[in-house]
Amino acid sequence: MEGKARPEATHDQALYAMDRMIALAHFGQQEIAGRLGLNATDLTCLGFVIEAALAGEPLAAGDLADRARLTTGAVTGVINRLEKAGYVHRQADPGDRRRVRVVMGDTAQARVLEVYGPFYERVCALFADYSADEVAVLAEWFARATTAMQDSLEEIRRGGARGGE
Repeated sequence: MEGKARPEATHDQALYAMDRMIALAHFGQQEIAGRLGLNATDLTCLGFVIEAALAGEPLAAGDLADRARLTTGAVTGVINRLEKAGYVHRQADPGDRRRVRVVMGDTAQARVLEVYGPFYERVCALFADYSADEVAVLAEWFARATTAMQDSLEEIRRGGARGGE
């Protein structure tokens, strides 16, 4: 499939559109979390658990803490809430009984997709308007933008990029 003709856009227009999408996603994440009986941090952590499960990778509680940039104490609270809500369960690591793995519950992915499913369907419909090459560019751009955002957050956490001073 050939891509459709696209309107021209400046970098500023693209940044504005991205900022609007990120803001909407931020508020949407809170609403989705509430719909699932979670808070936004718990939902983000559940996403990491589901991602690891789908990749066939074990996820230790400490690894979840690292990915979510939480202390081990804070991630214990997250796991407690996710476990109570039936999204995950703990499992002893067979290689090191001192470690705990966080395992996705049997219905977790289906419960999350009940809420996210319509959004994913809409996004897939948008992708259908793009050629395979254009989708590859979008995927690469999202990956590179994620890395740029991670680098910027690291800089902010180290004390750089202060606003209002």
